[in-house]
Amino acid sequence: MIILIAPEKDIPNEIEILHQLFEEGLDYYHFRKPEKNYEEHEAYLNQIDKKYHDRIVTHYFHELINKFNLKGIHFQEQKRIDALENGSEYFIGLDMIGKTMSSSFHEPSVLANCDIEFDYHLLSPVFSSISKKDYEGRGFDVNHIDKTIIGMGGINTDTIEKTLALGFQGIGVLGGVWNAENPVESFKNIKHHYEKFTK
Repeated sequence: MIILIAPEKDIPNEIEILHQLFEEGLDYYHFRKPEKNYEEHEAYLNQIDKKYHDRIVTHYFHELINKFNLKGIHFQEQKRIDALENGSEYFIGLDMIGKTMSSSFHEPSVLANCDIEFDYHLLSPVFSSISKKDYEGRGFDVNHIDKTIIGMGGINTDTIEKTLALGFQGIGVLGGVWNAENPVESFKNIKHHYEKFTK
C-alpha cells in the first residue's frame, strides 16, 4: 500500500492536484493539517469530490467520520497515548463500522509492544526525511514484527526496494510527492516503482 500524507501547509492548486492523484490510483490519503480548525477541515473536505472521500484518513477531529464517508482515523503518537488511555470510551459516539484505524510510531519496540490492534502502523524515519530537515533516517528492520507496518521518511524511487527488504508492507510518502516539481508525475513514478517490487 502507498499512503500519501497531506502537505502540512496548503500549497497552490492542492485540491486540483489531489483529484489528479486519486485518478492515478491513490487509495490512502492521510489528511493531516495541524493548523486547520474543525470548520477549515470541513471546508477542505467539501472541496473534494465525494466519490474520493472513502480514500481519506483524518488525523485530527476524528468525529469528521460521522459527517463524511471517510476511510478512517489516524492517531499521532501523543494522541494515541492520551486518547487510548481512556480505552473504549474514546470511541463513544464515533461511527467506526468499516473504518480503518492507524497510528504513528517512531520506535519499533513501542510498535511491537502496542496492545491496540491498528489496521496498519506508520514507522518513521526509515531514511532521512525529504520534507523535514535534520530528521535522520534510522534504517529500521521490522522483518521480525508480525504487524502491518508502513515505512516513512525519505521514501522515493531510490529507497522503495530497500524499504520493502527491511520488512515494511507499504510506503508512506510526503516530500517525495509534494516537494516535486510535478507531484502527479512523481506519484506515478513512485507507484510504478512500488508495483515493480511488489508484484
